[in-house]
Amino acid sequence: MNKQLFLLIALTIGLASQQASGGQDHAKLITGPFKNGPEVTNKCMECHEQETKSFMKSVHWTWAKTQTVNGKTMEYGKKNALNNFCVAVPSNWPRCTSCHAGYGWKDGTFDFAKSENVDCLVCHDTTGTYKKFPSGAGHPVYPGEKKEFPKGKAWEPVDLVKVAQSVGKPTRTACGSCHFYGGGGDRVKHGDLDSSLANPTPDIDIHMGGKSRMTCESCHKGGDHSIKGEAASVSVGSGARIMGCADCHKGNVHKNSMLNRHAMKVACQTCHIPTFAKAKPTKMWWDWSTAGKDVKPEDIKKDKYGEKLYDKMKGDFTWEKDVVPAYFWYNGSVERVLLGDKIDPAKVVKLSAAKGDRKDPNAKIFPFKVMKGKQPYDSGNSTVAVVNTFGPPTSESAYWVKFDWNKAIEAGMKSAGQPYSGKYGWIETSMVWPVNHMVVPKDKALKCGDCHAEKGRMDWKALGYAGDPRTKK
Repeated sequence: MNKQLFLLIALTIGLASQQASGGQDHAKLITGPFKNGPEVTNKCMECHEQETKSFMKSVHWTWAKTQTVNGKTMEYGKKNALNNFCVAVPSNWPRCTSCHAGYGWKDGTFDFAKSENVDCLVCHDTTGTYKKFPSGAGHPVYPGEKKEFPKGKAWEPVDLVKVAQSVGKPTRTACGSCHFYGGGGDRVKHGDLDSSLANPTPDIDIHMGGKSRMTCESCHKGGDHSIKGEAASVSVGSGARIMGCADCHKGNVHKNSMLNRHAMKVACQTCHIPTFAKAKPTKMWWDWSTAGKDVKPEDIKKDKYGEKLYDKMKGDFTWEKDVVPAYFWYNGSVERVLLGDKIDPAKVVKLSAAKGDRKDPNAKIFPFKVMKGKQPYDSGNSTVAVVNTFGPPTSESAYWVKFDWNKAIEAGMKSAGQPYSGKYGWIETSMVWPVNHMVVPKDKALKCGDCHAEKGRMDWKALGYAGDPRTKK
């Protein structure tokens, strides 16, 4: 090979490597070996101490922030929010915190001031080989360790040196390693976020699958690790959702003036995300009350998508694909049921509900996934129960070990600092999840007749109208 051509190729490869890793050739800076993740973080901090400190102020690290929830100013976030998936984080830390951007959050004593426990690799891995162990409190499998999850499935140790040498800007896969798998698995929680977005077609998401090939941080920007956009389940409003379509699509973006007038009261997402869960079905119903029954594998029914409809550990499920969203007025904030709040078990308990109505000047008609299910509550105190679901095989309280609801609730409530009467029952619950992803190409957006027709998708009376506003006020 011509010497000049060889040098040019080598330079090109070197520049590509540096660009992917933020302008530095980490392969020269990082040699290892590393025994564990904190050792890698200490190495990162030799150059990036300030970045680590900035990250430790973010909700990705704290899983909570000071905000006003239902009129109460409090520290609130993922670490103490209720949901109708696995219910709550307290008492289930090692399993839940496999999606924490840190190492070692195994109980309520985790020290958030220890910078070496920040996990730099989970966001900055570009190899696609960095995997957190599902029950490892944020740790991956390290060299020399032998682990299985579930039983019989071996997990290979992560090559920490390889990953550390290849760090770069966050990829869709890196973000999705947690956000696609919320609620216990791929496409379970967010109907508009699943593994199909790692490399989508334009029909699934025109932003990430179109010519621009946008990444998550194309929209979710932010300096000093303060990233725009937060889930409505853990950030209830008060300026939290400080991003939206108008950040890029400003002004009157439609040639049709009628559509521009619509955009004043109808969110962009309403027309441009006609359905969610387009490539894979998402969970829409989860009934914990049926869990615990021994059912032979061959007797477990599957739906038309091939999804199991029952699991002894979790109960009954319903899955749906190409789901038409529910539509509510939404001003960017939600109401929440908090730990300890009194509930009415005779009604569907809305763990989260969109705020806003037709007269609200800040509200727009917005699309949502509505997750429904049944879960336990403290029938003596009329509060939502926190359940200790996860635990080691020796646990005396974990539901997935002993299948004893009373012991599991007692342990979960104690971990959450809540009283337990010793009696439990079952409530039906719902949660709203705003739909923001899976934007279709503009020629596939909703047309007038999709909403303004005899069998249109809008429930106009529920939205505060006498009927279709084309003909009625």
